[in-house]
Amino acid sequence: MTEITLTKDTFQSEVIESDKPVLIDFFATWCGPCMMLSPIIKEIADEYDEKIKVCKVNVDDESELASTFGIASIPTLIVVENGKVKNMSVGYRSKEEILKMIEA
Repeated sequence: MTEITLTKDTFQSEVIESDKPVLIDFFATWCGPCMMLSPIIKEIADEYDEKIKVCKVNVDDESELASTFGIASIPTLIVVENGKVKNMSVGYRSKEEILKMIEA
């Protein structure tokens, strides 16, 4: 599965109402660490399609959504399960670290 691009209009249906855990990647195209993280996020989306939903939020396009989560630095990864934030990390993370965040 490919990553889902989130907007404030799709957030409720894609994240809050999701029956799977959701990994949200807050990023920007000008952010070096975000671009380094991007292939890892895509890999997780492809490999764990049945278990989790992977979404991306471009903070330049969706500043309102980013401010809702208090995003001050990017990349920021947030895991949402049953409509609630379960885990959060700021900065580049390895695939293993991200998977631990999801499983925690």
